[in-house]
Amino acid sequence: MTQGVPGHTPEEDKGGLRTALAGLTTRGRSFLAAGIAAAICAYVLGQSDLLRVGLLLAVLPLVCATVLYRTRYRVAGSRRLAPGRVPAGSEARVHLRMDNVSRLPTGLLMLQDRVPYVLGPRPRFVLDRVEAGGRREVSYRVRSDLRGRYPLGPLQLRLTDPFGLCELTRSFSTYDTLTVIPRVEPLPPVRLSGEAKGYGDGRQRALALAGEDDVIPRGYRHGDDLRRVHWRLTARYGELMVRREEQPQRSRCTVFLDTRGLAFQGAGPDSAFEWAVSGAASTLVHMLERGFSVRLLTDTGSSVPAEGADGFAGASQESADAAGLMMDTLAVIDHSDGAGLSRAYDVLRGGNEGLLVAFFGDLDEEQATVVAKMRQRSGGAIAFLLDSESWVREGADVPGPLDKSEERLRMLREAGWTALKVPRGAGLADLWRQADRQRTGIGAGSGTEGWS
Repeated sequence: MTQGVPGHTPEEDKGGLRTALAGLTTRGRSFLAAGIAAAICAYVLGQSDLLRVGLLLAVLPLVCATVLYRTRYRVAGSRRLAPGRVPAGSEARVHLRMDNVSRLPTGLLMLQDRVPYVLGPRPRFVLDRVEAGGRREVSYRVRSDLRGRYPLGPLQLRLTDPFGLCELTRSFSTYDTLTVIPRVEPLPPVRLSGEAKGYGDGRQRALALAGEDDVIPRGYRHGDDLRRVHWRLTARYGELMVRREEQPQRSRCTVFLDTRGLAFQGAGPDSAFEWAVSGAASTLVHMLERGFSVRLLTDTGSSVPAEGADGFAGASQESADAAGLMMDTLAVIDHSDGAGLSRAYDVLRGGNEGLLVAFFGDLDEEQATVVAKMRQRSGGAIAFLLDSESWVREGADVPGPLDKSEERLRMLREAGWTALKVPRGAGLADLWRQADRQRTGIGAGSGTEGWS
Protein backbone atom coordinates (compact mmCIF):
# COMPACT_ATOMS: atom_id res chain seq x y z
CA MET A 1 0.00 0.00 0.00
CA THR A 2 1.43 3.34 -1.00
CA GLN A 3 1.58 5.91 1.74
CA GLY A 4 1.07 9.48 0.61
CA VAL A 5 3.32 12.46 1.15
CA PRO A 6 1.46 15.05 3.25
CA GLY A 7 2.06 18.77 2.98
CA HIS A 8 2.55 21.40 5.64
CA THR A 9 -0.49 22.44 7.63
CA PRO A 10 -0.89 25.88 9.32
CA GLU A 11 -0.61 24.24 12.74
CA GLU A 12 2.66 22.58 11.73
CA ASP A 13 4.06 25.87 10.40
CA LYS A 14 3.25 27.62 13.68
CA GLY A 15 4.99 24.92 15.66
CA GLY A 16 7.79 24.43 13.15
CA LEU A 17 10.52 26.02 15.24
CA ARG A 18 9.49 24.01 18.29
CA THR A 19 9.43 20.80 16.26
CA ALA A 20 12.79 21.51 14.68
CA LEU A 21 14.46 22.26 18.00
CA ALA A 22 12.94 19.15 19.56
CA GLY A 23 14.69 17.11 16.87
CA LEU A 24 18.18 18.22 17.88
CA THR A 25 20.38 15.31 18.80
CA THR A 26 22.79 15.26 21.75
CA ARG A 27 25.50 16.44 19.40
CA GLY A 28 23.31 19.25 18.10
CA ARG A 29 22.37 20.39 21.59
CA SER A 30 26.02 20.30 22.60
CA PHE A 31 26.96 22.46 19.59
CA LEU A 32 24.19 24.95 20.44
CA ALA A 33 25.16 25.12 24.13
CA ALA A 34 28.86 25.52 23.27
CA GLY A 35 28.07 28.26 20.77
CA ILE A 36 25.96 30.20 23.25
CA ALA A 37 28.61 29.82 25.95
CA ALA A 38 31.36 30.95 23.54
CA ALA A 39 29.31 33.98 22.49
CA ILE A 40 28.76 35.00 26.12
CA CYS A 41 32.44 34.59 26.94
CA ALA A 42 33.39 36.57 23.83
CA TYR A 43 31.08 39.40 24.88
CA VAL A 44 32.47 39.45 28.41
CA LEU A 45 36.09 39.17 27.35
CA GLY A 46 35.77 41.31 24.25
CA GLN A 47 37.15 38.62 21.94
CA SER A 48 35.69 39.02 18.43
CA ASP A 49 37.32 35.83 17.12
CA LEU A 50 35.71 33.78 19.88
CA LEU A 51 32.38 35.43 19.05
CA ARG A 52 32.61 34.25 15.44
CA VAL A 53 33.36 30.71 16.60
CA GLY A 54 30.45 30.83 19.04
CA LEU A 55 28.05 32.07 16.35
CA LEU A 56 29.17 29.30 14.00
CA LEU A 57 28.63 26.63 16.64
CA ALA A 58 25.20 28.00 17.56
CA VAL A 59 23.90 28.65 14.04
CA LEU A 60 25.02 25.36 12.49
CA PRO A 61 22.52 23.08 14.39
CA LEU A 62 19.73 25.64 13.89
CA VAL A 63 20.35 25.74 10.14
CA CYS A 64 20.45 21.94 9.96
CA ALA A 65 17.21 21.67 11.91
CA THR A 66 15.48 24.24 9.71
CA VAL A 67 16.59 22.66 6.44
CA LEU A 68 15.71 19.18 7.66
CA TYR A 69 12.28 20.33 8.82
CA ARG A 70 11.53 21.94 5.46
CA THR A 71 12.49 18.83 3.51
CA ARG A 72 10.98 16.14 5.71
CA TYR A 73 7.79 15.71 3.63
CA ARG A 74 9.55 14.87 0.39
CA VAL A 75 9.77 11.13 0.83
CA ALA A 76 7.01 8.65 -0.02
CA GLY A 77 6.77 5.11 1.30
CA SER A 78 4.91 1.95 0.33
CA ARG A 79 4.46 -1.49 1.84
CA ARG A 80 3.57 -4.79 0.17
CA LEU A 81 2.78 -8.11 1.85
CA ALA A 82 3.62 -11.42 0.19
CA PRO A 83 1.28 -13.07 0.94
CA GLY A 84 -1.37 -11.10 2.83
CA ARG A 85 -2.92 -14.29 4.25
CA VAL A 86 -0.56 -16.88 5.72
CA PRO A 87 -1.09 -20.05 7.80
CA ALA A 88 0.05 -20.05 11.42
CA GLY A 89 3.68 -21.03 11.73
CA SER A 90 4.54 -19.87 8.21
CA GLU A 91 6.46 -16.78 7.21
CA ALA A 92 5.35 -13.78 5.22
CA ARG A 93 7.65 -11.22 3.66
CA VAL A 94 7.03 -7.50 3.94
CA HIS A 95 8.52 -5.32 1.21
CA LEU A 96 9.14 -1.64 1.92
CA ARG A 97 9.93 0.94 -0.73
CA MET A 98 11.03 4.52 -0.19
CA ASP A 99 10.82 7.05 -3.03
CA ASN A 100 12.56 10.42 -2.99
CA VAL A 101 10.03 12.63 -4.77
CA SER A 102 11.96 15.85 -4.33
CA ARG A 103 14.60 17.40 -6.59
CA LEU A 104 17.25 17.24 -3.90
CA PRO A 105 19.06 14.19 -2.53
CA THR A 106 18.24 13.08 0.98
CA GLY A 107 20.58 12.57 3.84
CA LEU A 108 20.84 9.46 5.95
CA LEU A 109 17.43 7.80 6.45
CA MET A 110 16.54 5.44 9.25
CA LEU A 111 13.45 3.37 8.49
CA GLN A 112 11.37 1.61 11.13
CA ASP A 113 8.12 -0.32 10.79
CA ARG A 114 5.78 -1.02 13.68
CA VAL A 115 4.79 -4.67 14.09
CA PRO A 116 3.02 -6.50 16.95
CA TYR A 117 5.41 -8.32 19.28
CA VAL A 118 3.96 -11.73 18.30
CA LEU A 119 5.29 -11.25 14.76
CA GLY A 120 8.87 -10.70 15.85
CA PRO A 121 11.22 -7.81 16.64
CA ARG A 122 10.60 -4.36 15.23
CA PRO A 123 12.52 -4.05 11.94
CA ARG A 124 14.94 -1.15 11.48
CA PHE A 125 16.92 -0.18 8.39
CA VAL A 126 19.52 2.47 7.60
CA LEU A 127 19.33 3.90 4.09
CA ASP A 128 22.19 5.84 2.60
CA ARG A 129 21.79 9.00 0.59
CA VAL A 130 18.89 8.68 -1.88
CA GLU A 131 19.35 10.63 -5.08
CA ALA A 132 16.63 12.88 -6.48
CA GLY A 133 13.86 10.74 -7.93
CA GLY A 134 15.56 7.60 -6.61
CA ARG A 135 14.19 4.76 -4.58
CA ARG A 136 15.34 2.17 -2.08
CA GLU A 137 13.75 -1.19 -1.36
CA VAL A 138 14.17 -3.34 1.73
CA SER A 139 12.25 -6.31 3.13
CA TYR A 140 11.83 -8.28 6.33
CA ARG A 141 10.05 -11.44 7.41
CA VAL A 142 7.29 -11.90 9.98
CA ARG A 143 6.00 -15.12 11.53
CA SER A 144 3.37 -15.99 14.10
CA ASP A 145 2.27 -19.27 15.68
CA LEU A 146 -0.95 -17.60 16.77
CA ARG A 147 -3.73 -16.96 14.29
CA GLY A 148 -5.30 -13.53 14.10
CA ARG A 149 -5.26 -10.24 12.23
CA TYR A 150 -2.19 -8.12 12.91
CA PRO A 151 -1.71 -4.49 11.86
CA LEU A 152 1.61 -3.54 10.26
CA GLY A 153 2.51 0.10 10.53
CA PRO A 154 2.43 2.96 10.45
CA LEU A 155 5.83 3.30 8.90
CA GLN A 156 8.25 5.61 10.69
CA LEU A 157 11.08 7.48 8.99
CA ARG A 158 13.93 9.23 10.72
CA LEU A 159 15.74 11.90 8.75
CA THR A 160 19.14 13.17 9.81
CA ASP A 161 21.47 15.84 8.48
CA PRO A 162 25.01 15.00 7.30
CA PHE A 163 26.51 16.28 10.56
CA GLY A 164 24.17 14.29 12.81
CA LEU A 165 23.03 17.45 14.59
CA CYS A 166 19.29 17.00 14.04
CA GLU A 167 17.01 14.01 13.74
CA LEU A 168 13.31 14.19 12.90
CA THR A 169 10.82 11.31 12.98
CA ARG A 170 7.98 11.17 10.55
CA SER A 171 5.08 8.69 10.81
CA PHE A 172 2.99 7.77 7.81
CA SER A 173 -0.75 7.52 8.35
CA THR A 174 -1.63 4.21 6.68
CA TYR A 175 -1.05 0.60 7.66
CA ASP A 176 -1.67 -2.89 6.31
CA THR A 177 -3.11 -6.00 7.94
CA LEU A 178 -1.57 -9.44 7.95
CA THR A 179 -4.08 -12.26 8.41
CA VAL A 180 -2.72 -15.39 10.06
CA ILE A 181 -5.15 -18.23 9.37
CA PRO A 182 -5.26 -21.64 11.09
CA ARG A 183 -2.98 -24.40 9.90
CA VAL A 184 -4.52 -26.48 7.13
CA GLU A 185 -3.71 -30.18 6.98
CA PRO A 186 -4.24 -32.02 3.66
CA LEU A 187 -6.86 -34.74 4.01
CA PRO A 188 -6.92 -38.03 2.11
CA PRO A 189 -9.76 -38.66 -0.40
CA VAL A 190 -11.46 -41.45 1.54
CA ARG A 191 -14.83 -43.06 0.89
CA LEU A 192 -17.19 -42.94 3.84
CA SER A 193 -20.66 -44.47 3.97
CA GLY A 194 -23.75 -42.63 5.07
CA GLU A 195 -22.99 -39.31 3.41
CA ALA A 196 -25.23 -37.52 0.97
CA LYS A 197 -24.67 -39.12 -2.39
CA GLY A 198 -22.61 -37.36 -4.95
CA TYR A 199 -19.55 -36.80 -2.81
CA GLY A 200 -17.34 -38.21 -5.53
CA ASP A 201 -17.46 -35.03 -7.57
CA GLY A 202 -19.53 -32.89 -5.24
CA ARG A 203 -22.50 -32.80 -7.61
CA GLN A 204 -25.70 -34.68 -8.19
CA ARG A 205 -28.24 -34.39 -10.97
CA ALA A 206 -31.79 -33.28 -10.21
CA LEU A 207 -34.27 -33.99 -12.98
CA ALA A 208 -36.54 -31.08 -13.67
CA LEU A 209 -39.23 -33.33 -15.07
CA ALA A 210 -40.41 -36.80 -14.33
CA GLY A 211 -42.67 -37.27 -17.33
CA GLU A 212 -44.98 -35.55 -19.75
CA ASP A 213 -47.49 -34.63 -17.05
CA ASP A 214 -44.97 -33.40 -14.45
CA VAL A 215 -42.98 -31.10 -16.70
CA ILE A 216 -41.93 -27.68 -15.42
CA PRO A 217 -41.61 -25.60 -18.61
CA ARG A 218 -40.33 -22.15 -19.34
CA GLY A 219 -40.49 -19.78 -22.27
CA TYR A 220 -38.22 -20.23 -25.23
CA ARG A 221 -34.98 -18.24 -25.13
CA HIS A 222 -32.67 -17.44 -27.98
CA GLY A 223 -30.16 -20.23 -28.33
CA ASP A 224 -32.30 -23.00 -26.78
CA ASP A 225 -32.13 -26.36 -28.51
CA LEU A 226 -35.29 -26.87 -30.57
CA ARG A 227 -35.27 -30.53 -29.55
CA ARG A 228 -36.30 -29.36 -26.09
CA VAL A 229 -39.46 -27.64 -27.33
CA HIS A 230 -42.57 -29.05 -25.66
CA TRP A 231 -45.10 -28.91 -28.52
CA ARG A 232 -48.17 -29.81 -26.46
CA LEU A 233 -47.62 -26.93 -24.02
CA THR A 234 -46.62 -24.65 -26.89
CA ALA A 235 -50.04 -25.26 -28.46
CA ARG A 236 -51.74 -24.71 -25.11
CA TYR A 237 -50.01 -21.38 -24.27
CA GLY A 238 -49.65 -20.08 -27.81
CA GLU A 239 -45.88 -19.52 -27.49
CA LEU A 240 -42.80 -21.67 -27.66
CA MET A 241 -42.26 -23.55 -24.40
CA VAL A 242 -39.20 -25.67 -23.66
CA ARG A 243 -38.48 -28.35 -21.10
CA ARG A 244 -36.08 -27.43 -18.34
CA GLU A 245 -32.83 -29.30 -18.68
CA GLU A 246 -31.29 -31.26 -15.85
CA GLN A 247 -29.90 -28.91 -13.23
CA PRO A 248 -26.61 -29.75 -11.54
CA GLN A 249 -26.74 -29.51 -7.78
CA ARG A 250 -23.73 -29.35 -5.51
CA SER A 251 -23.71 -31.64 -2.51
CA ARG A 252 -23.77 -29.79 0.78
CA CYS A 253 -21.49 -29.96 3.75
CA THR A 254 -21.79 -28.14 7.05
CA VAL A 255 -18.66 -27.85 9.18
CA PHE A 256 -19.66 -27.25 12.79
CA LEU A 257 -17.21 -25.74 15.29
CA ASP A 258 -17.90 -25.75 19.01
CA THR A 259 -16.54 -22.49 20.43
CA ARG A 260 -18.02 -22.58 23.93
CA GLY A 261 -15.50 -21.35 26.44
CA LEU A 262 -16.57 -23.89 29.07
CA ALA A 263 -16.00 -26.76 26.62
CA PHE A 264 -12.26 -26.21 26.30
CA GLN A 265 -9.40 -25.91 28.74
CA GLY A 266 -5.97 -24.51 28.14
CA ALA A 267 -4.71 -21.94 25.68
CA GLY A 268 -1.94 -21.47 23.16
CA PRO A 269 -1.14 -22.96 19.77
CA ASP A 270 -1.10 -26.53 21.14
CA SER A 271 -4.43 -26.32 22.96
CA ALA A 272 -7.50 -28.40 22.18
CA PHE A 273 -9.42 -25.39 20.91
CA GLU A 274 -6.71 -24.48 18.42
CA TRP A 275 -6.69 -28.07 17.18
CA ALA A 276 -10.45 -27.86 16.63
CA VAL A 277 -10.12 -24.59 14.72
CA SER A 278 -7.36 -26.04 12.55
CA GLY A 279 -9.45 -29.17 11.97
CA ALA A 280 -12.43 -27.12 10.86
CA ALA A 281 -10.23 -25.13 8.47
CA SER A 282 -8.74 -28.29 6.99
CA THR A 283 -12.17 -29.80 6.47
CA LEU A 284 -13.53 -26.66 4.82
CA VAL A 285 -10.69 -26.50 2.35
CA HIS A 286 -10.89 -30.23 1.62
CA MET A 287 -14.64 -30.18 0.95
CA LEU A 288 -14.43 -27.08 -1.24
CA GLU A 289 -11.73 -28.75 -3.29
CA ARG A 290 -14.06 -31.72 -3.73
CA GLY A 291 -16.76 -29.46 -5.20
CA PHE A 292 -19.08 -29.18 -2.21
CA SER A 293 -21.26 -26.24 -1.23
CA VAL A 294 -19.86 -25.59 2.22
CA ARG A 295 -20.66 -23.42 5.18
CA LEU A 296 -19.15 -22.89 8.61
CA LEU A 297 -21.51 -23.06 11.58
CA THR A 298 -20.76 -22.31 15.23
CA ASP A 299 -22.61 -22.96 18.48
CA THR A 300 -23.89 -19.37 18.41
CA GLY A 301 -26.02 -20.21 15.39
CA SER A 302 -24.07 -17.94 13.03
CA SER A 303 -22.95 -19.33 9.69
CA VAL A 304 -20.39 -18.22 7.12
CA PRO A 305 -21.01 -17.28 4.38
CA ALA A 306 -24.37 -15.73 5.18
CA GLU A 307 -25.28 -15.13 1.55
CA GLY A 308 -26.52 -17.65 -0.97
CA ALA A 309 -29.10 -20.35 -0.62
CA ASP A 310 -29.43 -21.38 3.02
CA GLY A 311 -26.12 -19.71 3.81
CA PHE A 312 -23.99 -22.11 1.75
CA ALA A 313 -21.17 -21.10 -0.57
CA GLY A 314 -22.98 -22.30 -3.67
CA ALA A 315 -22.16 -22.56 -7.32
CA SER A 316 -22.56 -18.82 -7.83
CA GLN A 317 -19.68 -18.12 -5.50
CA GLU A 318 -16.10 -18.96 -6.34
CA SER A 319 -14.59 -21.59 -4.09
CA ALA A 320 -11.47 -19.47 -3.52
CA ASP A 321 -13.56 -16.50 -2.34
CA ALA A 322 -15.65 -18.73 -0.09
CA ALA A 323 -12.54 -20.33 1.39
CA GLY A 324 -10.97 -16.93 1.99
CA LEU A 325 -14.08 -15.64 3.74
CA MET A 326 -14.31 -18.64 6.04
CA MET A 327 -10.56 -18.63 6.71
CA ASP A 328 -10.71 -14.96 7.69
CA THR A 329 -13.49 -15.84 10.10
CA LEU A 330 -11.51 -18.70 11.62
CA ALA A 331 -8.46 -16.45 11.92
CA VAL A 332 -10.18 -14.31 14.55
CA ILE A 333 -12.73 -16.71 16.03
CA ASP A 334 -12.64 -16.98 19.80
CA HIS A 335 -14.52 -18.64 22.64
CA SER A 336 -18.20 -17.83 22.95
CA ASP A 337 -20.05 -17.18 26.19
CA GLY A 338 -22.77 -19.71 25.39
CA ALA A 339 -23.34 -22.82 27.46
CA GLY A 340 -25.43 -24.89 25.04
CA LEU A 341 -25.78 -25.99 21.44
CA SER A 342 -29.51 -25.33 21.01
CA ARG A 343 -29.07 -22.38 18.66
CA ALA A 344 -26.94 -24.42 16.30
CA TYR A 345 -29.48 -27.25 16.47
CA ASP A 346 -32.26 -24.83 15.48
CA VAL A 347 -30.28 -23.90 12.38
CA LEU A 348 -29.55 -27.51 11.45
CA ARG A 349 -33.12 -28.77 11.81
CA GLY A 350 -34.30 -26.24 9.23
CA GLY A 351 -33.39 -28.45 6.26
CA ASN A 352 -31.36 -31.32 4.88
CA GLU A 353 -27.73 -30.46 5.56
CA GLY A 354 -26.08 -33.21 3.53
CA LEU A 355 -22.82 -34.09 5.25
CA LEU A 356 -22.19 -32.73 8.76
CA VAL A 357 -18.62 -32.65 10.11
CA ALA A 358 -18.44 -31.41 13.70
CA PHE A 359 -15.66 -30.58 16.15
CA PHE A 360 -16.84 -30.67 19.77
CA GLY A 361 -15.24 -29.85 23.08
CA ASP A 362 -16.39 -31.29 26.38
CA LEU A 363 -20.04 -32.44 26.28
CA ASP A 364 -22.27 -33.00 29.29
CA GLU A 365 -25.23 -35.35 29.08
CA GLU A 366 -27.68 -32.61 28.09
CA GLN A 367 -25.54 -31.29 25.26
CA ALA A 368 -24.74 -34.82 24.08
CA THR A 369 -28.49 -35.37 23.70
CA VAL A 370 -28.77 -32.23 21.57
CA VAL A 371 -25.86 -33.39 19.43
CA ALA A 372 -27.52 -36.76 18.94
CA LYS A 373 -30.59 -34.98 17.52
CA MET A 374 -28.45 -33.07 15.01
CA ARG A 375 -27.86 -36.32 13.16
CA GLN A 376 -31.51 -36.56 12.09
CA ARG A 377 -31.30 -33.80 9.46
CA SER A 378 -28.03 -34.80 7.81
CA GLY A 379 -27.17 -37.39 5.20
CA GLY A 380 -24.02 -38.28 7.11
CA ALA A 381 -22.43 -37.06 10.32
CA ILE A 382 -18.87 -37.22 11.61
CA ALA A 383 -17.94 -35.96 15.06
CA PHE A 384 -14.51 -35.33 16.52
CA LEU A 385 -14.66 -35.10 20.33
CA LEU A 386 -11.86 -33.36 22.16
CA ASP A 387 -11.56 -34.17 25.85
CA SER A 388 -9.80 -30.92 26.68
CA GLU A 389 -8.94 -32.08 30.20
CA SER A 390 -6.73 -34.79 28.76
CA TRP A 391 -4.94 -32.14 26.70
CA VAL A 392 -3.84 -30.23 29.79
CA ARG A 393 -3.41 -33.19 32.15
CA GLU A 394 -0.02 -34.78 32.73
CA GLY A 395 0.08 -38.22 31.20
CA ALA A 396 -2.68 -37.34 28.78
CA ASP A 397 -2.76 -40.81 27.30
CA VAL A 398 -3.97 -42.25 30.60
CA PRO A 399 -7.74 -41.81 31.10
CA GLY A 400 -8.78 -39.93 34.18
CA PRO A 401 -10.91 -41.51 36.88
CA LEU A 402 -13.99 -39.55 35.85
CA ASP A 403 -13.42 -39.74 32.11
CA LYS A 404 -16.84 -39.56 30.47
CA SER A 405 -15.69 -39.24 26.86
CA GLU A 406 -16.32 -42.91 26.11
CA GLU A 407 -19.90 -42.58 27.29
CA ARG A 408 -20.43 -39.57 25.04
CA LEU A 409 -18.93 -41.45 22.10
CA ARG A 410 -21.32 -44.32 22.69
CA MET A 411 -24.34 -41.98 22.77
CA LEU A 412 -23.38 -40.34 19.50
CA ARG A 413 -22.64 -43.62 17.75
CA GLU A 414 -26.00 -45.02 18.79
CA ALA A 415 -27.60 -41.91 17.26
CA GLY A 416 -25.88 -42.59 13.93
CA TRP A 417 -22.79 -40.41 14.24
CA THR A 418 -19.35 -41.53 13.15
CA ALA A 419 -17.74 -40.35 16.38
CA LEU A 420 -14.04 -40.38 17.22
CA LYS A 421 -12.11 -39.24 20.26
CA VAL A 422 -9.23 -36.89 19.55
CA PRO A 423 -6.18 -37.63 21.72
CA ARG A 424 -3.52 -35.02 22.35
CA GLY A 425 -1.24 -34.52 19.34
CA ALA A 426 -3.39 -36.55 16.94
CA GLY A 427 -3.30 -35.78 13.22
CA LEU A 428 -6.57 -35.03 11.46
CA ALA A 429 -5.56 -37.04 8.37
CA ASP A 430 -5.20 -40.20 10.46
CA LEU A 431 -8.52 -39.58 12.18
CA TRP A 432 -10.10 -38.97 8.79
CA ARG A 433 -9.03 -42.46 7.71
CA GLN A 434 -10.26 -43.92 11.01
CA ALA A 435 -13.65 -42.34 10.38
CA ASP A 436 -13.65 -44.04 6.99
CA ARG A 437 -12.93 -47.42 8.54
CA GLN A 438 -15.45 -46.93 11.33
CA ARG A 439 -18.24 -45.88 8.99
CA THR A 440 -17.46 -48.71 6.61
CA GLY A 441 -17.75 -51.18 9.45
CA ILE A 442 -21.05 -49.73 10.64
CA GLY A 443 -22.67 -49.42 7.26
CA ALA A 444 -21.30 -52.54 5.62
CA GLY A 445 -24.42 -54.51 6.24
CA SER A 446 -26.95 -51.70 6.06
CA GLY A 447 -26.69 -50.99 2.37
CA THR A 448 -26.22 -47.27 2.89
CA GLU A 449 -24.84 -45.24 0.04
CA GLY A 450 -21.18 -44.24 0.20
CA TRP A 451 -19.21 -41.16 -0.75
CA SER A 452 -15.62 -40.73 -1.80
